[in-house]
Amino acid sequence: MTATIDILDRLVSFNTVSRDSNLDLIRWVQVRLETAGATTSLVPSEDGRKANLFATLGPADRPGVLLSGHSDVVPVEGQAWTSDPFRLTRRDGKLFGRGTADMKGFIAAALALFDRAAGRTLSQPLHLALSYDEEVGCLGVRRLIEMMAALPVRPRFCIAGEPTGMQVVTAHKGKTALRAECHGVECHSSLAPQGLNAIHMASDLLTGLRRIQKSLSDEGAHDRAYDVPWTTIHAGVIQGGEALNIVPNRCRLDFEIRHLPQDPVEPLLDGIQAEADAIVRRLRPDFPTAGLTIAELSSYPALDTDRTAEVVAFVKSLTGGNSTGKISFGTEGGLFQQRLSMPTVVCGPGSIGEAHKPDEFIAEDQLAACDRMLDALLVQMA
Repeated sequence: MTATIDILDRLVSFNTVSRDSNLDLIRWVQVRLETAGATTSLVPSEDGRKANLFATLGPADRPGVLLSGHSDVVPVEGQAWTSDPFRLTRRDGKLFGRGTADMKGFIAAALALFDRAAGRTLSQPLHLALSYDEEVGCLGVRRLIEMMAALPVRPRFCIAGEPTGMQVVTAHKGKTALRAECHGVECHSSLAPQGLNAIHMASDLLTGLRRIQKSLSDEGAHDRAYDVPWTTIHAGVIQGGEALNIVPNRCRLDFEIRHLPQDPVEPLLDGIQAEADAIVRRLRPDFPTAGLTIAELSSYPALDTDRTAEVVAFVKSLTGGNSTGKISFGTEGGLFQQRLSMPTVVCGPGSIGEAHKPDEFIAEDQLAACDRMLDALLVQMA
């Protein structure tokens, strides 16, 4: 496992927070893969500041296995780290650093696999896909998928290496992120009833969202295989007002829906829009300029792979595990499944419970288990 840890040390040293460029990491990975004999392609972002990477080792004229990961990580500002988040720190059987669990640990293991496969004759190709901007809505991988859709031969299976404790995961929730813009009428706060408080409008919408959420938890679809068995609606950011003595004329509310695969998101969006329309209808007689608009910020589909699918049995044979699971957090796997009709599971080292936190870590035994899974994959490919 020494090689995997050495690679992880280098990957963590690249500050690839989503707001920044990932090109230094991608170019370093590209050189390493080409040294191992892989052919590589870069799929840049529209502004050229970031890039996806797609690599193939072995015969490209037949289906193979795609290992999928994202290069970006979440910020560290405001978190109380006890060590440098962009320097790998090893203690007590754990490897600390931003992205170790989510998901540079898996990427390090995948790169070590390509090194071990170098010079071997493979009967099926190994593919690696690295994306950007996964953490802000699975945005970057869409350009990569467009390129892959034109491949003469697509991969047979996809393994998305998000942290699942090395359990084979067959399903995850989809997500839609939304922004409500509330438009009121400002006035001096001493004359508050003469104005229309946009924060109050946002509060009314939030009440409607909570009402819909209660209906989902009480009467909606349930799947006990998830940590949270029902579809959730969560408000994460509210911003409005400039000064206490001014009735605010603008307020922004950002919220999200994380829906079960069997819960289509469209009816929920219709219900939320109906709540917004009702608020405006109630206010317009007194405030003709009142407005409340809702716009989508990002979305990705749920993953729902049949537990009897060939990809599930294949990856279980690599891990030696017998169980499958479902996760409440999202991955790029749903996009590979939906847009490329590619059978996909999620399976990777570490715990999502350690991700996005100060002192994020991956346990060394999890990384070793991932190396063993990928060694078994290499045996299959060879």
